[in-house]
Amino acid sequence: MNIPHIVQYQGSKRKLAAQILQYMPKKFERLIEPFSGMASISIATALEEKAKSYLINDLNAPLVSILKESVENPEHLIAEYKKIWFEQFSYGDNHPQHFYAVREKFNSGMKTPASLLYLLARCVKGSVRYGRNGNFNQSPDKRRHGTNPQTLEKNLHAISALLKGKTKFLSGDYRSVFEMIRPGDLIYLDPPYQGVTNTRDKRYCSGISFEEFVEALKFLNDRKVNYLVSYDGLCGNKKYGKELPESLGCKKFLINAGASAQSTLLGKSNITYESLYVSRSLL
Repeated sequence: MNIPHIVQYQGSKRKLAAQILQYMPKKFERLIEPFSGMASISIATALEEKAKSYLINDLNAPLVSILKESVENPEHLIAEYKKIWFEQFSYGDNHPQHFYAVREKFNSGMKTPASLLYLLARCVKGSVRYGRNGNFNQSPDKRRHGTNPQTLEKNLHAISALLKGKTKFLSGDYRSVFEMIRPGDLIYLDPPYQGVTNTRDKRYCSGISFEEFVEALKFLNDRKVNYLVSYDGLCGNKKYGKELPESLGCKKFLINAGASAQSTLLGKSNITYESLYVSRSLL
């Protein structure tokens, strides 16, 4: 499945989307992503024409602004991104300093979709990192200049064609989205960095407790809502994250995420598996 994407984003399920979509109904009314990230599952679902509409939510408001602009006004986002992207070449070999200049403006309050998009396109491993003060604090990848505007333009137009007129964008706590659920909805939940960060997620400056999340899933069970959850995983003999309790009634499947990069560097061939929990109502 060739899924268009906005930018490389650590934690994205784009490469796993084809496997995840196999556990969805063939057709349903609306897909909800309470932890959207770059909304790769919504984009993949739209590509397969499974859902009629979409609700995309993420606590990271500037990130949601990128998604909304990509879908509703891609030409404007591309034009603004081009200005920032080409500006870095005026710095010559010192182009990483341009990244820091854009980052400083962003942290000072100029949180435009194009500026964050540039920071994501140039930062190390496409990894979003915020400090405790709420400032974006990731460093630039000094070996590259970030996504070429031509590549970005092609992908944004493809994404806009898939989601425009069908998508609502929100930025808030994931539990507030649950109040908007209606019959025919399917929820895909991908809580960030479960098993990697504990009480604080560097993407949001705050964490999601295990107990809180389990209670939220019980809320969905009580209302017989269909949902899928990407949560824990394993690589070789090492487990990442805490498994969801059997009392929720979900069935756990393992999604092959490919060879672990760390294992490959060590000359091993361990495969990483990510867990996908399917709700009892969906089963």
